[in-house]
Amino acid sequence: MMRIPSLIMLIALCFACLPVSAHQLSTAYARLHVNSQGLVNGEWQVRLYDLEQAIGVDVNGDGNLRWGELQTRADLVQEYLSNQLQIRRSDSPCSLAIGEEWKIDSHFNESYLLVPVRAQCALAGAIVVNYQAFFNENTEHKLLLTLSSDNADSNRVLSESQREIEWKVTAGDPWKTFYEFMYQGMVHIWIGTDHILFLLSLLLVSVLIRRNGRWVANHDIRKIIINTTWIVTAFTLAHSITLSATALGLIHFSSRWVEVGIALSVMLVALNNIYPVVIRLGWLTFAFGLLHGMGFAGVLGELGLPADQQFLTVMAFNLGVEIGQMTVVLLLLPLVIFLRNQLWYLRYALAGISLVVALIALEWVIERWIG
Repeated sequence: MMRIPSLIMLIALCFACLPVSAHQLSTAYARLHVNSQGLVNGEWQVRLYDLEQAIGVDVNGDGNLRWGELQTRADLVQEYLSNQLQIRRSDSPCSLAIGEEWKIDSHFNESYLLVPVRAQCALAGAIVVNYQAFFNENTEHKLLLTLSSDNADSNRVLSESQREIEWKVTAGDPWKTFYEFMYQGMVHIWIGTDHILFLLSLLLVSVLIRRNGRWVANHDIRKIIINTTWIVTAFTLAHSITLSATALGLIHFSSRWVEVGIALSVMLVALNNIYPVVIRLGWLTFAFGLLHGMGFAGVLGELGLPADQQFLTVMAFNLGVEIGQMTVVLLLLPLVIFLRNQLWYLRYALAGISLVVALIALEWVIERWIG
């Protein structure tokens, strides 16, 4: 006669040998972090089988999901996922974006698609997450959600019966946000080679005057300061206009063509130093500054604008750009003032530096045009 413990063990082994249904394994995972500027960053992992059930990513229908098939249906996948996860704060929807840097992961021998998630929310109020994915295909589906901030974290489960959760998180400090965006504006100028080379090309001739078809040194320091101030002011005014208008959604241009235009502006200003067509650089600087402002706005868009502090963050970022720009000018201008009287500067250095800048900018034009 079989002992009871042996019988229980045999039954357990039999159950262990049974295949676990795909229905029971329908679980997604998400990690979201919100910072003091209301910016949400994280990742979302969804099972490939669930995606297939919901929208059909198995292109050839052979039952095996391949990376190439997933890429073929990338637009459909992105559209579906974007519509299944919503984040709100202070009754304002957060601008959610599903990133394009996808990866494949694995949980319990199941393949998962990992997608980056990013959203810009208001600074204050509770975070509300609404989740709708895969419940039509499987009522047992669940999302295991990890929420975190700079000083707290929480783990939640969203299911067919509870599709929305609210998480109370400490509000961000508006002035801390202001300083952060101002700092980011400064950093963008300091690491933005194209903007620095644009300013350099302008400053190379700001200490010179055109006489008898040649560049000669301007010996009037007062006029140099006035001329440089006019150039910097024109650039500041222009990029402030388009930075604010683009960041606030009043105008919109393709970021690709904006970047091509910025590279062209650097090249043309450098070539103008060698073959002068425009002598009074103020209006030329203003025109090209409009392009650079849209480029600045693209960076600001990547950082994200808090829904309830848009004007504050745009102003802070713009101020940071001005501080960064003035730092560059204050470093370079004394140097070119000192060099303007050197014969080798007028004959060789001006044309040589401008030519190198133009060639670098030409490479950027080609890269940005193709890419």
